[in-house]
Amino acid sequence: MASRKSVCCGLSARELTLVVLFIVMTAVCVTLIAVMATRKTHTDPEPTPSPSPEPQRTPYLIGVGRADCTGPPAEIPLMGYANPQQTAAGIHTRLYSRAFIIDDGRRRVVFVTADVGMISQRLRLEVLQALQVKYGDLYRQDNVVLSGTHTHSGLGGYFQYTLFMITSKGYLKASIEPLVNGIVKSIDIAHRTMQPGRIYRSRGELDDSSINRSPHSYLNNPEDERHRYKWNTDKQVLVLKFTDRDGDGIGMLSWFAVHAVSMNLTNQMVSSDNMGYASYLLEQDKNPGDLPGQGGFVAGFSSSNLGDVTPNTRGPRCVNTGLPCDYLNSSCPVGGTKMCKAFGPGEDMFDSTRIIGHNIYSKAKELYANAVEEVTGFLHSAHQWVNMTNVTVQINDTHTVSTCKPALGHSFAAGTTDGGGDLNFTQGAVEGDPFWDGIRDALLGEPSNQTQECHHPKPILFSTGEMNWPLPWHPQIVDVQIITIGSVAVVAVPGEMTTMSGRRLRETVKQELESEGAFKDTEVVIAGLSNIYTHYITTYEEYQVQRYEGASTIYGPHTLSAYLQKYKGLARAIAQDRVSELPAGPQPPFFQKLFNLMPAAPVDRKPVNSSFGDVLQQVYPVYRQGDVVSVTFVAGNPRHSGDIRDKTFITVEIYDNRTETWNVVYTDASWETRFHWLKGSNQQSNSTVEWHIPPSAPSGSYRIRHFGHYKQLKGLRPVITPYEGISDVFRVAHSFYYQ
Repeated sequence: MASRKSVCCGLSARELTLVVLFIVMTAVCVTLIAVMATRKTHTDPEPTPSPSPEPQRTPYLIGVGRADCTGPPAEIPLMGYANPQQTAAGIHTRLYSRAFIIDDGRRRVVFVTADVGMISQRLRLEVLQALQVKYGDLYRQDNVVLSGTHTHSGLGGYFQYTLFMITSKGYLKASIEPLVNGIVKSIDIAHRTMQPGRIYRSRGELDDSSINRSPHSYLNNPEDERHRYKWNTDKQVLVLKFTDRDGDGIGMLSWFAVHAVSMNLTNQMVSSDNMGYASYLLEQDKNPGDLPGQGGFVAGFSSSNLGDVTPNTRGPRCVNTGLPCDYLNSSCPVGGTKMCKAFGPGEDMFDSTRIIGHNIYSKAKELYANAVEEVTGFLHSAHQWVNMTNVTVQINDTHTVSTCKPALGHSFAAGTTDGGGDLNFTQGAVEGDPFWDGIRDALLGEPSNQTQECHHPKPILFSTGEMNWPLPWHPQIVDVQIITIGSVAVVAVPGEMTTMSGRRLRETVKQELESEGAFKDTEVVIAGLSNIYTHYITTYEEYQVQRYEGASTIYGPHTLSAYLQKYKGLARAIAQDRVSELPAGPQPPFFQKLFNLMPAAPVDRKPVNSSFGDVLQQVYPVYRQGDVVSVTFVAGNPRHSGDIRDKTFITVEIYDNRTETWNVVYTDASWETRFHWLKGSNQQSNSTVEWHIPPSAPSGSYRIRHFGHYKQLKGLRPVITPYEGISDVFRVAHSFYYQ
């Protein structure tokens, strides 16, 4: 007591006053808080539960990024039609990787859609390695999804399994390095630009842009299942709209099931095809004044369950007679499968690409504009590696089935109506051919009885799971992965699922996610061609028909059942929040001794008394809107230009009279330009630049420039030198008659 008194008496009057005021103010604050809490308890209704899992209203952190991933557009085989003779010879449109990063404060997920035929295992592993070096464990195999748009006009050469390397002239560093660097750069940009934002989802249907190219197989699915759906392809378009905190758009991600084969197997220009054109259009809309590939808004159009879906909406005809192809095996009386070709809605492949791409863009733009349903909730990601050659599936109480070592059937060699094979194979073959089987046995060995029985009724053409020289021909270890963004579940599928396969997978994942009550009103979307390529995934019933898709379902008739089981396990782990308990599975190989069948590009030569960049065929003095400007230059091999990302082989430039300067209005990334490279004799080559003048082009003075590199020997040392060519100045006018 004495001590307390002494302390009190030691306080000045001012200090004592402050102490009293502090006590009084504290009491007032406590009283106000109590009153406000009481009022809220009695007047505010209980918050309505959000339909999304583990609802939260804090804005996500969102980053978007886009980067050029175009490789050298010369001599390297294009990936998609499996024709080593279909080699690159120019650029129609550039290829881009588009990355989207979302962070909820606890977890982070990355989705990448790249203008590439498919993501290969080797490409994914090299990307993950590069991300590990830069970011440590922030971006990993479980939270990064890599998906390909499935353009058939991108470069090959980025695989590590023998079958794919044979058709791509091996493993080509010149091809895979731009892809790895471009994908990583797009993630870098998304990482650097992360900001608080919101996500909205919207869904609609798109007609007149796709048909089923194997309706006979589809009809083998159970009748009651087919009757649940209006179409024999999925018409839905799903859009995710990304905004900043103020509601301004920063990006869009969309999924639609259609093959990117509007550019057909005669094309030799690098092209992002219909899906890439949709991205191009929306990005041009949202980034006004920017050249293609520039601007902050990123529009990603991703593939889905497109296995039996073609954009060639006029269907297949016999090109030599004009009559319909045989319904069952897609062949013609004269010429076989090679004469049976499907045609798009346009006058040629460029027009068809434009029409289908514009349709996809228009629907996505409409859904983006009307997207008001906000996506909220936490993020999840689940991933496993699976040995797909021996997955056991319980199909009922008494029976189990299993997957097989990979193998391709005879109908694989028949191709599809989007690109038929050259030999006398037909779709729908359920019996082998003694001639081809004999050649196979002599060169590659006969498939084992076990593999033949496992794949029945597929007649095996290549028993790739039993072929390991010089490296395995097909993968055994496969990625399965799901990421969830609130109420949206993205199922990353390692191949091309058919329409009905995708429907069954979506239904299975949705039921499992919602079984625990944590997820409601879940939107499940298939992201096709993701993480690794394993050809096709048909239903068991479609497999029995053995058209191209069934013959290319490499793990046997129960492939889909195995995937349903595996993805169900991932969905269950997410729903129960027990992802950490999932076994990682056997790691995939990273082969060291990969072969390269692509010789180095030789030195460049030029005509006598000329220089690289000289004009061989000059422009006309005057053009009108709608005309095509064409100019041809003495050129070097584009392979000598090295890393061409973020560069251009051509520019179209307009003269600004006010500033007396030339301004670039189009590059080789523009839809309106085409860059053709023609390899001539005696190691000479030409480059022809086309500019298809749009109706919106302003009248004025223009010129076209071409940039490249040529290689020469100085002594015994190769020297690469840049060059440039410039056309004459020409005018664009509304009429040839002008004053």
